[in-house]
Amino acid sequence: MAHLPQIKIPATYLRGGTSKGVFFHLEDLPAEARVPGPARDALLLRVIGSPDPYGKHTDGMGGATSSTSKAVIISKSTRPDHDVDYLFGQVSIDRPFVDWSGNCGNLTAAVGPFAISNGLIDAERIPENGVATIRIWQANIGKTIVAHVPITQGAVQETGDFELDGVTFPAAEIQIEFMDPAADEEGGGGSMFPTGNLVDELDIPGIGLLKATLINAGIPTIFVDACAIGYTGTELQDAINGDAKALAMFETIRAHGALRMGLIQHIDEAAQRQHTPKVAFVARPAGYVSSSGKQIAQDDVDLLVRALSMGKLHHAMMGTAAVAIGTAAAIPGTLVNQAAGGGEREAVRFGHPSGTLRVGAEARLENGEWVVTKAVMSRSARVLMEGWVRVPAHV
Repeated sequence: MAHLPQIKIPATYLRGGTSKGVFFHLEDLPAEARVPGPARDALLLRVIGSPDPYGKHTDGMGGATSSTSKAVIISKSTRPDHDVDYLFGQVSIDRPFVDWSGNCGNLTAAVGPFAISNGLIDAERIPENGVATIRIWQANIGKTIVAHVPITQGAVQETGDFELDGVTFPAAEIQIEFMDPAADEEGGGGSMFPTGNLVDELDIPGIGLLKATLINAGIPTIFVDACAIGYTGTELQDAINGDAKALAMFETIRAHGALRMGLIQHIDEAAQRQHTPKVAFVARPAGYVSSSGKQIAQDDVDLLVRALSMGKLHHAMMGTAAVAIGTAAAIPGTLVNQAAGGGEREAVRFGHPSGTLRVGAEARLENGEWVVTKAVMSRSARVLMEGWVRVPAHV
């Protein structure tokens, strides 16, 4: 039997925010994988090492968590006033599919640095020292993101003293602006609140009527009160991820919320759409000890938020969910705003399992509907490895 050799593809392994993933320049992919379809999905699955029934990603570049089972494809943008197109794939760990339904806000921080370092930005746009402003078209959701990337001696500055809870070592700060982050089509025909309500009631099997804020800003997200489902908002990963009954409950909430938001047409479709929507629970400020052992005082935060991604409690906070948190917090009447103490606010600092994060949002009423012009947060990014990934040729 003839055995085909492996092929090698140029790639960069990057950390962005509290996530990491494999980045590709579109033109470096094999021809059949440069377009959406089964060939592209099969390639990325093999690169990451999925599906893996052992849940380890031993034979791939993934880390067997929702934060590390990710792939990104970058290309020069043909859109006016944009530098690059950014396409994100959330690779399932134990199933043979790639979810293209949403963005990764954390890896967004690495898009600008990758584009600069790989020659996708005109040289005259890069200062010798200062900040390069990179306009990114987020192709999954059709939105503009502006990244402000620090430059030192003509190259991306990666080291620095900016600390991000959930990331072990400090790095250079990258400010990210998510422009007009509310949905245009998916989940509400342009409405930030797909149902038209700031708070809805979901009838959840095993729970009953459950109040929820269903918002589509940054990423479709379902917010519920922690106390309504038996939690305090101070929980760490082990309290949720080791509880099969709790995970099943959250998936049921997610599925019913997705149906109410119009993201799926039948409850069973939620299983094939793992990346979106997210489900999160919020609570009033309280002190707790983070996963790193850091003491978070009640006065350090405006509210507490815990969010699930790909069926598990996230170790920190997804960047896109942080956009949803900041946006919902800025709008009086949402469950997030109520947990933060109510009233109008332009920014919040929330507590998550790894520590705290500040996010700002500009929201206003227009013709009786809430709109958000942008959400802003700071992240960091760093190249972990660059060279080639190898996959068997038959893939």
